Amino acid sequence: MTKSRIAAVDVGNDSIKAIFGELEYELNIPNIVARDTEDRPVIGIEELDTKDPLDGIHIKVHSPALKENNLIYRVGNLAAKSNNAAELDPGSSKSEEDQTLIMLFATLALDAVKGEFPRTKNVIEANYTLGTGLPLREVKEGKDAGYRSKLIGSVHQVEFLVTPKYQGLKVNIKFTEVKVYPEGFAAFINLVMDNNLKIINKDLIDKRILIQDIGGLSTDIAVIKNRNVDDDKAQGFNLGVSESLEAIREEIRTKHGIELDSRRDVVEIITRKNNRNHIMVKGSRTSVHDITDRILLDLAKKEYRLLRNVWSKNSQTEICYFVGGGSHVLKDYLKTLNNNLDGYNIEFFEDDKESIWMMANAYYKLITDFVRRTEKQKPEPVKS
Repeated sequence: MTKSRIAAVDVGNDSIKAIFGELEYELNIPNIVARDTEDRPVIGIEELDTKDPLDGIHIKVHSPALKENNLIYRVGNLAAKSNNAAELDPGSSKSEEDQTLIMLFATLALDAVKGEFPRTKNVIEANYTLGTGLPLREVKEGKDAGYRSKLIGSVHQVEFLVTPKYQGLKVNIKFTEVKVYPEGFAAFINLVMDNNLKIINKDLIDKRILIQDIGGLSTDIAVIKNRNVDDDKAQGFNLGVSESLEAIREEIRTKHGIELDSRRDVVEIITRKNNRNHIMVKGSRTSVHDITDRILLDLAKKEYRLLRNVWSKNSQTEICYFVGGGSHVLKDYLKTLNNNLDGYNIEFFEDDKESIWMMANAYYKLITDFVRRTEKQKPEPVKS
C-alpha cells in the first residue's frame, strides 16, 4: 500500500493554504475556478514547460463527491483572468460547495506530482492523511461528518490538461484518514502550542479568551475556557469580507472604469506596504481611499458589534484575538473603533503571514499529533 503523506489544508475563501509532509512544501493558491474546455489556447505552446505550473492550472476533475462530475476547470491565477471566474458566494456553506473540493483536490495533486508517490507511466497513486477544517457554524450543524464521508473511501482523480510541466499527468487521490476541525478550536491550538503540541504560551493557557476569526464568508467567535472551546457559547455568523471586497471592486469599476480580476486584487490594493489604496488609471496613480474606507469601516462596525455582543454574554473574558484573512484586512479599522470607544483588550497578529497561515499551521499541528499517537498505538511486530 502507498505510504500516506500528511497534508494540512485550509480552504480559505480568499485562497488555499496547504502544508505537506515534514513541513518541506507549502502552497498558496487563489480560491478561484472557471469552467473551461479541454484545449485552452496557449501562445507559444512549445514554451509551456518553461512557465510556472501555479500560473497555468488547467485540470479535469473526476470524483463521486462532486455534484457536477468530470468537468474541466481553470484554477487560481489562470481562472482569475477568465470572464466566467467563480468565487464562493456569501451565504454558501464551505462543506457543500463543489468549488471547495475542486480546490482541495487540485492542491493535493500539485503536491503529488512532486515525486513522493509511485507512478506508472502517466498515472500517480497518491495517499494522504488530511487535516482540514470548517467554520464553527457548519461543525455545530453536523456538516463535518458529511464532508469527511465525501472524501474517505473513494478515489478522486485530477488530470492535468494544458498545465506547465504536468501536462498529461493523472493523479488518483485516496485518503487514509481525514480529520475535520472546527476553525475556532484550531486557532486556539495554534496560539498556545508549537508543532510538537508543547505549550509555548503559558500566559494564555488558562485564561478566558475569545478568538474572532474573520473569513471571506463567515465570522467565528470561539469562547475558550478551561483549555477548551465552549461549544454552547461559541458562535458562527454569516458575515465576512467577501461582500465588501466585491462592493469595492464594483465601485472602482463604476467610478474609474477599472476592471479588477478578483477579490484578491482588492485585498492587494488595501493591504500592500507601498501605495496602499491606490490604483493606476490611464497611467496615473489614483487614490481609492474614499471607497475603501467607507465600505470597510462599515464592515468593521458590524464585526465590532459581534464582538461586543459575545463579550457581554461572557463577561469574564480577558482578551480577544482577531485572526484570519479578514482580520488582516480590517485590522486598522477595528483598532481605531476600539481606541475611540471604551475599548476591549484586543490583540492582532502584526506578522501578516502568521495571521493568514494560522489555520493551516493549526491543522498541521493537529494532524501530525494524530499520526504520532496512532503510530504509538500500533502493536509491535512479533519477532520470530
